[in-house]
Amino acid sequence: MSVNQVSDDTLRPSVWGDSGLLGRVMSAGSRRHVPVLKQGFVFFFVLMAALVSTVIPWLPVTDAPTMWAGVSAALFGVAFAAAASWRPRLLAWEIVIPAADFVAVGLLRYGTGDSRSVFVPIILLPIVWIAVWAGRSNIVWLLVGSAVTFLLPFVIDPGGRAPSEFIRIVFSLAIYATVGLAVNELARQASRRVELSRAQQHAVEREIDKAATIQQSLLPPKTSLLPDMFAVRGTCIPARTVGGDFYDWYPTPDGIALTVGDVMGKGVGAGMIAAAVRSVIRSSSDDLDPAVALRRATTGLASGDSDVDIQFTTCFHARITPSGEVRWADGGHGLALIRRASGLVERLRSSDLPVGLGDHWVSHTDQLQPGDTIVCISDGVLDLFPDELLAFSAFQRLLISTGDSSEIVQRVTELVGDDEQADDVTVVVATFAPAPAPAPALARA
Repeated sequence: MSVNQVSDDTLRPSVWGDSGLLGRVMSAGSRRHVPVLKQGFVFFFVLMAALVSTVIPWLPVTDAPTMWAGVSAALFGVAFAAAASWRPRLLAWEIVIPAADFVAVGLLRYGTGDSRSVFVPIILLPIVWIAVWAGRSNIVWLLVGSAVTFLLPFVIDPGGRAPSEFIRIVFSLAIYATVGLAVNELARQASRRVELSRAQQHAVEREIDKAATIQQSLLPPKTSLLPDMFAVRGTCIPARTVGGDFYDWYPTPDGIALTVGDVMGKGVGAGMIAAAVRSVIRSSSDDLDPAVALRRATTGLASGDSDVDIQFTTCFHARITPSGEVRWADGGHGLALIRRASGLVERLRSSDLPVGLGDHWVSHTDQLQPGDTIVCISDGVLDLFPDELLAFSAFQRLLISTGDSSEIVQRVTELVGDDEQADDVTVVVATFAPAPAPAPALARA
């Protein structure tokens, strides 16, 4: 089959048996013009050989009509290649192009001095063309073509041939066959390496897809499992198939828990660390102190091998009670805020180190009033704003101008748009909206 080194195209059915000389059916697009490019070089050299022989006196022209017939044969190859570029089905007969070249070089050889012609090396171009096709049986066809080139002058003029001419032809065919075998083997090895690389790439892609599916399965369940007094929404848009950001929420014995984390780095490795940290923090749901969850996560990531670098994770973890009390711990994240019902935005600040770097975290306490909203984002959200230095202020203004928790998540998602972002984008929003206390009954008269 023809390799043509251009495609992942569908294999063409062979008209010449198992040798597969007919190669591949090339898809539409720029790749189908490769035969025109290759044949263009052959025609250029044949034409230049004829022109140079005509202009330079010491280059013999023994038969000008035959020489220009060779140019016409090469031109026919160009025309066929051009037609095949627009009618890909013609590439099933791609063998016609190098066949025309063998005839062209044979005619050129006879017209420019026969055995004394200096232009015979042009035959190497169609030889290499056929040699790169898959299958060693193609060597037979390049030998047939080479024989046509050398024996064509015998057909035109049978007489006057010295015995040494036949020996020279046999020797030349042996050399060209060796060249063809070498090129064919190199092409075969290159093709195998490409196929192996593609197989490995597909295997990696399948594993990444599985990792992405697993990561999606670790996202928190529907908010219907949470108490009605909390309106919680969130999203995570990874920069790659598998991201290093994660978020979580779940009911606890004393209310709900919220977590947002950002693992250093991206890809599958960061995704594995994110899954581990999330799982350890969730396993601490029975402990009322959120700082305990961060300490346990660091212990879970610790390695006995001091030479192994552990990726650190910035993490915000909060517990909210039905009374609106917020207990939170921040491991180097620093991107959590409370938007009060009055419109005031307060940033929750902490100087503690990320998970994996520090060994001590402090829990803080705040109080939510009805209508207050706690918001936590990853640094990928700030990358969505044009001015890096003013990005956090711009996000605060977005919060002030936005309504409920669903609208906040929607606005952040709209900022991402269809463009590829540089970092994972994560936002989690929880609004404290307890049911109003029932009005006291009027005393009966």
